[in-house]
Amino acid sequence: MRAFEATQIFFDEAAERLKIDPAMREALLMPDREIQVQVSIEMDDGKLANFIGFRVQHDNARGPMKGGLRFHPQVDLDEVRALACLMTWKTAVVNLPYGGAKGGIGVDPSRLSQPELQRLTRSLADAIHDVVGPDTDIPAPDMGTDFQIMSWFRNQWEKYHGFNPAVITGKPVEEYGARGREEATGRGVGTLTLKLTRRLGLKPDKAKTAIQGFGNVGTHAAKFLNEAEFPIIAVSDITGTYYKSTGLNIPEIMRHKMKHPKGLLEGYNECEVLPVDALLTLPDAAVLIPAAVGGIITEENVDEIHAKVIVEAANGPIVPAADKILNQREVHILPDILANAGGVTVSYFEWVQNRQHYRWSLDRVRQELDHTMNEAFETVWETSNQHEVSLRTAAYMIGIARVHRATELAGLTG
Repeated sequence: MRAFEATQIFFDEAAERLKIDPAMREALLMPDREIQVQVSIEMDDGKLANFIGFRVQHDNARGPMKGGLRFHPQVDLDEVRALACLMTWKTAVVNLPYGGAKGGIGVDPSRLSQPELQRLTRSLADAIHDVVGPDTDIPAPDMGTDFQIMSWFRNQWEKYHGFNPAVITGKPVEEYGARGREEATGRGVGTLTLKLTRRLGLKPDKAKTAIQGFGNVGTHAAKFLNEAEFPIIAVSDITGTYYKSTGLNIPEIMRHKMKHPKGLLEGYNECEVLPVDALLTLPDAAVLIPAAVGGIITEENVDEIHAKVIVEAANGPIVPAADKILNQREVHILPDILANAGGVTVSYFEWVQNRQHYRWSLDRVRQELDHTMNEAFETVWETSNQHEVSLRTAAYMIGIARVHRATELAGLTG
């Protein structure tokens, strides 16, 4: 199933409950604009290399569009379209004055040198600079990109438009970035995992947790949950699943990752090392946190999932057919449009600080993040109980209703 098709299934279920007119549904789901550009650069060996870049701007009814720039081999128009759509509902669920967008290039950044990566980023900025900006569409880091790439993009954009750091978020702290932005998505995942398990009567020390993906989001989620006394029994990356039934030493494993030349878990031997896919099906994991790529829980492996709580730190990790089966089994799923919204929330704080020319303290960023995420969770939880629907459907209902209302107020009725 294509990514946008999966997003549409979740959308339709919520829109049906909201009794939204079919024509309005189509208007809400259809992207405002889709852009495909050729990005050509000179490689270090002097040869020309050609890549395809995308930017999908989904909706701006509630404010400027917001969404990451992704550098990954699997980036294509369908994926970017789906992620832009998700960003619209995500920003609405946590009540940020934004719409949704997404962009990226189909490339493996690990195969490029730093100079090649910089040329690629600047070439992309050249191609899309006139359709992004602080009042229209604000990019941010995503899979395969980081604060350095945001800095290059901003610098190139400003060559056309002049100084304005609010054009992009996720920048280095030294260049108008927000304190706490790097940890934000993982911290939000950790905060809401703690809140959900408490609501379900599951004490932290009994909530054995497995985290699939140990990149930026996975490491910060693990750090937060470890400090909250959750036993993290397994983490994984491309080198395998690292498992210990009584709980891993998270500070030690994070130090190992930092010392590894490629930032991997490879070589860590203070635990049992299992195949990569083993993490999803561990029989003693009460909480499962997919924090890597989408579409990893499918009809083929859903029957092997034992966790009773799943927190979607990644975008779209559960396909609709598997989601239906898990709901029938009364597995509690915290959906991606709420669970991983911490990143865009602190990106909003960064944008606000840039517009005000005033910097917040780390404590204030964390307090505002926790407040925003907790308030959104309470609204989703209440809606779920009131309408007797899953947390995913409740989150979509809230997001879609807010965008629908803004669209009507702007004069488009249906």
